[in-house]
Amino acid sequence: MKSILLFGAGKSATVLIDYLKKVVGENNWKLVIADADIKQAKEKTGDNIFCNAVEVNVTNDDERKILIEEADIVISLLPPSLHILVAKDCVAIGRNLLNASYVDDSIRNLEAEIKSKELLFVCELGLDPGIDHMSAMKLFDEIKEKGGEIKSFKSHCGGLIAPESDTNPWHYKISWNPRNVVLAGSAGAVYKENNQAIQKKYAEIFDNCPSIQVDDLPKLAWYANRDSLSYIPVYHLQQSETFIRTTLRYAEFCNGWKTIIDLGLTSDNDENIIAGCKTFKEWYKVKLENFLLNHKSLDDYLHQQFSDADNQKIRNQLQFLELDADEKIPANKFSSADFLQSRIEKKLVLMPTDKDMVVMLHEIDYVLNGVKHSVKSSLVVKGDDYQRTAMAKTVGLPLGITAKLILQKKIKLKGLHIPVVKEIYEPVLTELKELGVSFKETHQ
Repeated sequence: MKSILLFGAGKSATVLIDYLKKVVGENNWKLVIADADIKQAKEKTGDNIFCNAVEVNVTNDDERKILIEEADIVISLLPPSLHILVAKDCVAIGRNLLNASYVDDSIRNLEAEIKSKELLFVCELGLDPGIDHMSAMKLFDEIKEKGGEIKSFKSHCGGLIAPESDTNPWHYKISWNPRNVVLAGSAGAVYKENNQAIQKKYAEIFDNCPSIQVDDLPKLAWYANRDSLSYIPVYHLQQSETFIRTTLRYAEFCNGWKTIIDLGLTSDNDENIIAGCKTFKEWYKVKLENFLLNHKSLDDYLHQQFSDADNQKIRNQLQFLELDADEKIPANKFSSADFLQSRIEKKLVLMPTDKDMVVMLHEIDYVLNGVKHSVKSSLVVKGDDYQRTAMAKTVGLPLGITAKLILQKKIKLKGLHIPVVKEIYEPVLTELKELGVSFKETHQ
């Protein structure tokens, strides 16, 4: 009996587990769900006879290795920093591994061993990165097969709130890791535009975010996402004049978040400044006083940076977060980023009746037989509820589908990969479409 081992049974795993439960039942396989919270894992497995929930301390070498030894393939939904523990064991024991996180240097250093042991590791197999890679490469390959030359590529993706559940002035609710929301853009960004490498610092990321229209949705805005340049050779688009990967938000979010950053509320290394703060009110007062060392007043800053209409919207956003609430700061919170995360987890929470939404848009300009062409490919997915979210669908399903295809020997690749090869993207996109995750293309 073949066995799938999944590390992580959190909210993001819900749809993946639903899919895998069906797969193991149809194929007479076994699914083991390992999590530090055994109650959570058991809730996800239910009474399915093909599933087993186990409690694990993933940092315990013995516990981790025993589980991996009993598996045929491993899926990791652990925090990115813990992937390497699982990856090293998979190499040593000889097991294939899938995850949805970016390939970092620690994983890349295992590439030679993965190849020599004829294992298959597929990373970046979620939404973004993941479905973005697969859908883009499909378009690129189709254009190149016709003889087209790609001149510009812009890829936008965002985890948003569905319009019918949009009930706060941020037009945002958390459907993914809140830490990633707090620190978004903190590493800056670099991309290519009109044959120029453009580098943006953290403080510039949310300045004047360009807007786009996707289907009949409200206006969206984008900000550059990390290092786009590193994907140019991966996508074989060295000749492209523009290459940008971005994150989408509703348009009004960006001005508000720029203000949050400028106020220093996302700082992850200001423990010495706020060490004595016991309440959010004390913290906000200290940060505001620090901000006013370089500005006349918050009013003056807002009037200089934004229009009067945007000015009031930003005030509403700050007020909504209740940054100056006279509430005690939870224990084990040390930096402004920690404190802010605590506020948004409370104020921007996805309610049980809410639906989130994933939006992706690829914009490609290319030349074919001397004629300029453009194609737009859009994806809009809404969640079913606050557990079976659009984010959980689009992150989880590519992992589950790929695991099934590998065990069925329909994917026979070896080595370290991301899903930019036809042997992965073609069957995965086909099944995603059957499951309601499909793109709409317009050509001009």
